[in-house]
Amino acid sequence: MLGGRILHGGDYNPDQWLDHPEIFEEDVALMKKANVNCVSLGIFAWASLEPEEGVYQFDWMDRIITRLETEGIQVILATPSGAMPHWLTQKYPEVMQVQADGRRNLPGKRHNFCYTSPVMREKITAIDRELAKRFGKRSNVILWHISNELGGNFADSVCHCEHCQAAFRIWLKKKYGTLENLNRAWWNYFWSHTYTDWEQIHSPVPNGETTSTALVLDWRRFATEQMNDFYQLEARTVKEYSDLPATANFMYFFKGMDYNRLKEGVDIISWDNYPYWHKQKDEVPMAVKAAVNHSLMRSLLKAPFLLMESSPSSISWREANPLKRPGMHMLSSMQAVAHGSDSVLYFQWRKGRGGFEKFHGAVLDHRNGSDTRVFREVTELGERLSGLGELIDHTVNRPKAAIIFDWDNWWAVEDTQGPRLDFNYVKTILKHYRVFWENGIEADLVDMNDSLEGYSLVAAPLNYMYKEGYPEHVRKFVENGGIFVNTCFSGMVDDTDLCFTGQSPLEDVLGIIQEEIDAPSEEFENQFTYGGSVYPAQYLCEIVHAKENTEVLAVYEKDFYAGSPVVTRNSFGKGEAYYLAAESSLDFLRAFYQDLFRKAALENALQTKLPYGVTVTERVGDNGKRVVFVMNFKNEPVCVEGIGKWTDAETKEVYEGTLEMKPFQCMILI
Repeated sequence: MLGGRILHGGDYNPDQWLDHPEIFEEDVALMKKANVNCVSLGIFAWASLEPEEGVYQFDWMDRIITRLETEGIQVILATPSGAMPHWLTQKYPEVMQVQADGRRNLPGKRHNFCYTSPVMREKITAIDRELAKRFGKRSNVILWHISNELGGNFADSVCHCEHCQAAFRIWLKKKYGTLENLNRAWWNYFWSHTYTDWEQIHSPVPNGETTSTALVLDWRRFATEQMNDFYQLEARTVKEYSDLPATANFMYFFKGMDYNRLKEGVDIISWDNYPYWHKQKDEVPMAVKAAVNHSLMRSLLKAPFLLMESSPSSISWREANPLKRPGMHMLSSMQAVAHGSDSVLYFQWRKGRGGFEKFHGAVLDHRNGSDTRVFREVTELGERLSGLGELIDHTVNRPKAAIIFDWDNWWAVEDTQGPRLDFNYVKTILKHYRVFWENGIEADLVDMNDSLEGYSLVAAPLNYMYKEGYPEHVRKFVENGGIFVNTCFSGMVDDTDLCFTGQSPLEDVLGIIQEEIDAPSEEFENQFTYGGSVYPAQYLCEIVHAKENTEVLAVYEKDFYAGSPVVTRNSFGKGEAYYLAAESSLDFLRAFYQDLFRKAALENALQTKLPYGVTVTERVGDNGKRVVFVMNFKNEPVCVEGIGKWTDAETKEVYEGTLEMKPFQCMILI
């Protein structure tokens, strides 16, 4: 935990108000009033820090950092590469990205720079070094915030310039060694696409090659590597004059960048969370989406993370942007802490007067100062967080269950042609994760390279790709007593999207032989019976055969493959592997996982059945300290029964047997 307390505050942009010094004085006073103890500075301040090439104006930031230090407010200091000043793009237009159609971007927006550009790297290194020299050892500067939301929007933030093409070819040479190896791995015999010269290779573009799925997959990997290399450059530079940790703020299920690759150089994981609360009256689907992303961020390093951005009220970029209803700001913020965050930080402290995000939610509105509902709710949260630092210090969530979520698999399965063209990997992950959430059973999200040691149940939905070494991880996990779940359209291809021939690499573990895959329309929907109830078999219906000792738990009941297995169980070593041959409903997954939770001895911290809309998480310390968060995402009171005996960590009230919860309430029990 940075500074020994839960960080509360967020993005602060005093560079927008340098000609209004009275604004800064008001900000400091209101930060103290709102229990703000940390701000992020300089995220988009390049033009104010370096108004012309090589001319640095840091005095204004020095004054602000100094004043914040006297007020006990810590600083997360950003490097300014997220948005370039116009002097840079005017003098060096080559720093701007080239789109897939070959056009170079014009100045403006964010994330408009080429990650490979030597000029961009030279200029950002120069200012980063000066920032580190001036502020890297200030006592209240606690963390480096490298750039901002690396990658931005994948379609808009991947450069196709000649520098990037050359770097891509070098990357491919390093990976494959020879063109013969590359042609074999990419299956370039198809359509006579065999390369005979490295210079023939170009990034996938609309007016060129897009049908080579292996090319598209490797281009995505290369794009991650370039962004990661740019991050590493900035991090190394600021650490020349500073021993502070560094982070890069991640985003919600961001497809454009493999966070499992970037995590290797990030000291602390942080991310920006903007759920669509109140999109519908049932808040559970949105609560699940937020929870799964918190779980993903925590799982990357198996450590506490930082909620770097959130909104204390509304946002501004969706078609409809509802205000947070009373109680939701407290609950959604505590949800982050419950899942492992050591901070609640906002974008932003004060709304700007103009520009694209002038109506994006902030602690301070354009008018009324502290006399607003939002300010009062932020103040209430800040007060609550100030009392929780010691309670959660040196604790983190330690689930016994995991779900495989892998970027390579995501890219590959959604780019494949057939048996469907509408695969949605994230939607599939959410569907499975929701069952865990509803039962208050926490799950890490891990990729195929991660160890499975320590888990008792691992689910791998839509596990289309088996990466090198992954089958061995799974085999060892099941042999040692683990429960493994695979679903239809799993184990189809290797790392380069080449289909496996012969038997599946996990055929012995799963105990099934895959034959055909039906992708039926709604009028051909099938069904099966499991646990006495009938469930649909839809979207994908895989025809598999059970091996000799594999137990068939359910079969198709219609069409020419009636009687073929839908749900199977195979004992392997000390453990068991399950295969779900068809997509089905959420109700089926609820029934199926309930059986597995019992087998794996998994239960929530309260050891009771939870009402709909209520979930539970638990942060655990190395000394065995347990801190249990109970959250009600219904806008109405609920009663949780059969809880045993617990003490409220904040009020010290003792609850036994039942727990009465208010609408949108989070309670902390010890």
